Amino acid sequence: MSVEPLQRPTLRDIEAAQARLAGIVQPTPLDPSHTFSALSGHRVFLKLENLQKTGSFKLRGAYNKIAQLSDEERSRGVIAASAGNHAQGVAFAAASHQSPCVIVMPEAASLAKIAATQGYGATVVLSGNSYDDAYQHALDLQRVHGYTFVHAFDDPLVIAGQGTIGLEILQQLPEVDAIVVPVGGGGLAAGIALAVKSVQPRVRVYGVEAANVACFRHALDSGRVETIPAQPTIADGIAVRRPGELTFSLVQQYVDDIVTVEEEEIARTLVLLLERSKLVVEGAAAAALAACVAKKLPAALGNVVVVLSGGNIDVTVLSRVIEHGLAEAGRYLRLAVHLYDRPGALRDLLDVFAALGANVVSIQHHRVGTGISLGQTEVEIDLETRDPRHVESILERLTAKGYTPKLR
Repeated sequence: MSVEPLQRPTLRDIEAAQARLAGIVQPTPLDPSHTFSALSGHRVFLKLENLQKTGSFKLRGAYNKIAQLSDEERSRGVIAASAGNHAQGVAFAAASHQSPCVIVMPEAASLAKIAATQGYGATVVLSGNSYDDAYQHALDLQRVHGYTFVHAFDDPLVIAGQGTIGLEILQQLPEVDAIVVPVGGGGLAAGIALAVKSVQPRVRVYGVEAANVACFRHALDSGRVETIPAQPTIADGIAVRRPGELTFSLVQQYVDDIVTVEEEEIARTLVLLLERSKLVVEGAAAAALAACVAKKLPAALGNVVVVLSGGNIDVTVLSRVIEHGLAEAGRYLRLAVHLYDRPGALRDLLDVFAALGANVVSIQHHRVGTGISLGQTEVEIDLETRDPRHVESILERLTAKGYTPKLR
């Protein structure tokens, strides 16, 4: 049986969505950033969707979809599959319309995101090991119970809702030259690009994917939509293995290019946002800005708006990302050194670090283990460092002193 193609949204649909969302979603700030302008070579403005209700842009599309259901459809309830942001947006929108809501999440979903989704009144069902498993189970439940399925991205009403960000940007910064958007399933990029290009065709729109899950880049290169294999990524909000059919069509037409960023680039940018801008964002949001910082875009674009799509990052993940990002930036060093087990040996080692201005965060001693000889101890040390050159100086000095440091 053939599937009827989805109707493409229009600028009029996006303008109607903007009117419908007035008083529900908040127009998020557009914050100029001197730091990221200097790092990227563009005049960078940060669109702070991480400060949106429910912590991400997803509320816009979910609310626009549910607001246009009939009373009978809303009374039957809505269902969605999501690992986090879409779940919370759908749950909030459903509660606002007194509609029962079921969210299917992977069994490994963050406890914090499960609790947040339940806090908005949704019933959470855990199923499978991935978003794809949860999605299939949600479709099964939808067929059995007659719920209305609220797709995370491949829906014209959802896309129109996300496109309201584009209209907001044009209102806040009429002289914008380019917009950079994280890309997962493509709903955000498609909506923003459609809105902006319909009003100001000269404005460039760039999408950014994590290199580990670059389904749109693959589809654009091959000319067809396919499910791709994926590697783990800290940008879990855009870890989508297959583009939407409708979103791919819109991205092909309206988005100027799709670029990819590596995990280290995402982590480094996330840490920079914390330190320099005092902003907590998730990996997907940091990915968009990482493309600017890593100079993956054309040079000197002018006024560039980067959409920080969400801030719902698990605290434990944030801790690991910070540590990883600091290490990649030369701000954190973990190493192991073998010492003779005698008085004063540890003091001599610590004197090396003190002389070079490295701060010792923690020390662990191991007297027994693989590669540790009798009469020796292995000392594992965590250090706060300034930059890669500082790390290099520490390693050079240790070697000159007769130590054999091993990076951990």
